[in-house]
Amino acid sequence: MRPSAILLAVALAALLVSGAGRPVGRQGPRNKLLLVSFDGFRWDYDQDVETPYLDAMALDGVKARYMTPAFVTMTSPCHFTLVTGKYIENHGVVHNMFYNTTTKVKLPYHATLGIQRWWDNGSVPIWITAQRQGLRTGSFFYPGGNVTYQGTAVTLSRKEGALHNYRNETEWRANIDTVMRWFTEEGLDLVTLYFGEPDSTGHRYGPDSQQRRDMVMQVDRTVGYLRDSIGRSGLEGSLNLIVTSDHGMNTVNKKASDLVELHKFPNFTFKDIEFELLDYGPNGMLLPKEGRLEAVYGALKDAHPRLHVYKKESFPKSFHYANNPRVTPLLMYSDPGYVIHGRVNVQFNNGEHGFDNGDMDMKTIFRAVGPSFRKGLQVEPFESVHVYELLCRLLDIVPEANDGVLSTLLPTLTPEAASTPSPTPQAGTSGVPSTLSAPGTTQSTSCVTSAGGRTGPALLPGGCPALTAGMLLAAVLLAKVA
Repeated sequence: MRPSAILLAVALAALLVSGAGRPVGRQGPRNKLLLVSFDGFRWDYDQDVETPYLDAMALDGVKARYMTPAFVTMTSPCHFTLVTGKYIENHGVVHNMFYNTTTKVKLPYHATLGIQRWWDNGSVPIWITAQRQGLRTGSFFYPGGNVTYQGTAVTLSRKEGALHNYRNETEWRANIDTVMRWFTEEGLDLVTLYFGEPDSTGHRYGPDSQQRRDMVMQVDRTVGYLRDSIGRSGLEGSLNLIVTSDHGMNTVNKKASDLVELHKFPNFTFKDIEFELLDYGPNGMLLPKEGRLEAVYGALKDAHPRLHVYKKESFPKSFHYANNPRVTPLLMYSDPGYVIHGRVNVQFNNGEHGFDNGDMDMKTIFRAVGPSFRKGLQVEPFESVHVYELLCRLLDIVPEANDGVLSTLLPTLTPEAASTPSPTPQAGTSGVPSTLSAPGTTQSTSCVTSAGGRTGPALLPGGCPALTAGMLLAAVLLAKVA
């Protein structure tokens, strides 16, 4: 082969390698992204207290009227939906607690944060996807950010302790300072930052309490400090900020005359139960002993007007929850304001979540500001499952297969950001990207597959046809000079 032919072959190889690793639609430096979650911030918490900094953020950027979380409306499941774009039955983090129906082991929330097999069960969160495409990421207290996924850990992470004081405003500011250093000194491209309030205060005192109002004002001050810190760090023109939450909060009817108490139901006995996950708000799971499923279901299905009991296969499909092997054969949820008491009454919170995500008290907030977002825009409500596609677009990375649709939140971006050639496939009429297969099926029609398994035509400008044409042209030239 002539030297010119060798050079052409090397150039072709370089083209293929450079085109396969990451999307090339973005021109110039990549913007950074900070996703902040204030746990349990109900959608209307800014309506009965002054929130000047959140208001200013809405004027400078984008505000949703409200956001609908995934069901079940719990902390870990809903946070994992935000960073995977999957409904809970598809990402598998179905509860705040790790549990094993065979060994009967049940672990509390903080212990579960460190159990890798609970989180790493097939879905890859955005930290790992971004790192596989050349970015550096960080997680500060964010649920799921302190375990490895398919052998890969987040670049930098912090995990809260079991006795962590969620209310310490001084620590909040120190945590923000650390995150700013991660961006400016460690070169991170993406950080997810979690605060455990106003959830903790809402549980203890109730969503209508003065303590909750005071905590919302603390959250607002923190948003102001955060935005000032972004400016002081020189990141205002290169960092996109999203402030959101996992779910809302509802007042518990602790003194109601019709409490949901399984131990008082006349035709039900715990002797028929092999495994139970109860006393965790308004949700419950039961594994009946062999041969006792019908008897248990029959005893519970009409036992209380506030309690909704289903066989797994009959659970409402709209919740996108029950179709997962971790979910037991019987599951239940109660009406807003009512919690499920199991063997004894042990729940004493004044506020609770975990209810039907269609209930307005479960809705939460979404704010966004930065160089990629439009200014002064209020958008109609949307489901949290769509946020992941937006995050990937802001980072210019190819998403994993997910249940979201990019077009839902694309109008929140500036014309320049919205018109950037997308690294994701176009959405199909079903609400799922058309180049993605439904769960349990395979997809063979796409021409490019990313490292994360997501297929799509836009790894190079013009997609696969452009790459194919380039290869054919190079082959012709190679033949001529060989």
